[in-house]
Amino acid sequence: MSPADLTVRGADPAFARQFGLGMDEIRGSSLLDLLRPAIPARLEEQFAALSSGQRRRFTERVTGRDSAGLAFSAEVTGTAVRKPSGEITGVIVLLHRTRETRRNEDEPVPSGAPVLSALDAQVLEGVASGESTAQLASRLYLSRQGIEYRVGQMLRRFDAPNRPALVARAHALGMFAAGQWPPRVLPERVKQK
Repeated sequence: MSPADLTVRGADPAFARQFGLGMDEIRGSSLLDLLRPAIPARLEEQFAALSSGQRRRFTERVTGRDSAGLAFSAEVTGTAVRKPSGEITGVIVLLHRTRETRRNEDEPVPSGAPVLSALDAQVLEGVASGESTAQLASRLYLSRQGIEYRVGQMLRRFDAPNRPALVARAHALGMFAAGQWPPRVLPERVKQK
């Protein structure tokens, strides 16, 4: 892959098949058209860090679509390829699927992976970033009782005895985007309207 424009220069058959494409079909495609990171612009930032020499390698969670339109989650790893002089000539990209495919984003996430309403996701993000009930109520235009009710529902749903355990359990279930502060619930874990 070309690090300058994120264009696929070549691919092995297994990589191309992930997207239902042949080796000739995938050549010339933009990696950003094939993969979507949990955090917008994150892949571009990671590749920019590789190109500038700030990083030698990265791994990022992404989603993609195969030829049947099934969404899949994966981890993409990018590694800079350098000449002996240190100049970067390209990037090797490895793709490892991490979850079963889904027809579309509205289908339920596989077992053990909760999906939250948009409001519950905002409450969980606030709890994870250390906001108090009063702060959450003010920011989300809810009453304190409304926040406590939603937190209580999530405590039961996640089988957690308190707020720190709720955050730990949500993190263990992969609810949050990796490497982001303040914490953000992954879009695939939020119900679409």
